[in-house]
Amino acid sequence: MAEHANVYPLRREPQREREPQPGPRPQEPLWREVLGRRLRALRQEQQETLSETAARAGISPQYLSEIERGRKEPSSEMIAALAGALGTTLIDLTEQVAGDLRRQMSLTPRANRTRPGRARPGDILALAA
Repeated sequence: MAEHANVYPLRREPQREREPQPGPRPQEPLWREVLGRRLRALRQEQQETLSETAARAGISPQYLSEIERGRKEPSSEMIAALAGALGTTLIDLTEQVAGDLRRQMSLTPRANRTRPGRARPGDILALAA
């Protein structure tokens, strides 16, 4: 025997005049992109080629290139290997990337830094049981 449920649409709040919304919010940078830029900067500071650094880390130059361009999400083991190949530690590299993220986010107006899906003042939320 099939059960039957009545489904009623949610009542909508009357439309009220809203403040004009600013343009699209700038997106937070991806960790892999900031990590890649930091790895490239460290490699170039040491005047090394992709092949030299990749060989010491035990990866292909093509894969290192994709990591530096933010196209690949390396594993924690791979990040540690790259840090070692560049003469730094995983903690130092992580701190540098976190600092880069902080600096990049400080350039974004605070009002635009809310996370997607997060309620802001003035948003209307509806819950259905």
